Amino acid sequence: MDLQLKDKTALVTGASRGIGLAVVEHLVEEGVRVVAAARTSTAELRATGAFAVQVDLSDAAGPQRLVASALEELGEIDLLVNNVGGGDGDGTAGFLDFQDEAWQQIFDLNFFAAVKVTRAALPSLIRRSGAIVNISSNGARMPSAGPVAYTTAKASLTALGKALAEEFGPQGVRVNTVSPGPVRTALWEDPAGYGGQLARQLGIPQEHLLAGLPQQVGMLTGRLIEPAEVAALVVQLCSPRTASIIGADYLIDAGSIKTV
Repeated sequence: MDLQLKDKTALVTGASRGIGLAVVEHLVEEGVRVVAAARTSTAELRATGAFAVQVDLSDAAGPQRLVASALEELGEIDLLVNNVGGGDGDGTAGFLDFQDEAWQQIFDLNFFAAVKVTRAALPSLIRRSGAIVNISSNGARMPSAGPVAYTTAKASLTALGKALAEEFGPQGVRVNTVSPGPVRTALWEDPAGYGGQLARQLGIPQEHLLAGLPQQVGMLTGRLIEPAEVAALVVQLCSPRTASIIGADYLIDAGSIKTV
């Protein structure tokens, strides 16, 4: 199916690996000109042909600088994918373990980065009747399923998507959210990431944790989600073919969320 995205322009954050990298690859395949933002420019990202911008979006000046670079490169922005996130903290941490600084760092990366990038990009998106897709988490609907600061920040991001859709939908900007469950990324597979920390907390090898995780959290496919699966949904939501999908929050979690 032709998604009618050829020659559109896009800005993707958190683009160096995982979901963000897969989104960049899919957009480029559809003929989109992409500015890809990441703290580090990887060989995999450069290989996509996207225009890479190294930026730390948790820094106060980072979002404005990124959007300025994107506008200089692209002229206008048709599509914005707010994917940057992570920093989900110590897998063993409970509410009392998160001090103010940790809360601020996690919200800066998972919520305020999207707020600031979106605010800077919106004038162009309005001119182009563009689309925004925010990458949240199914943890936004199950706050106890991960570190409290992380899931709370993602819940805020999901709420932001609804609010932006209501305000800017009448101006031609579509805003939607994608909420994945456990995806095969460094968050789970890196020994220093959340998956490694959780395995150490439970006293089991990390490979055993990952093998049993799908069944433990009720994933009906019996496996982790691949980044390309999430990217395929994101790119569809960017397409003019989904012009009436506004303010939606799409779960892609292999059936983990059981409620209606």
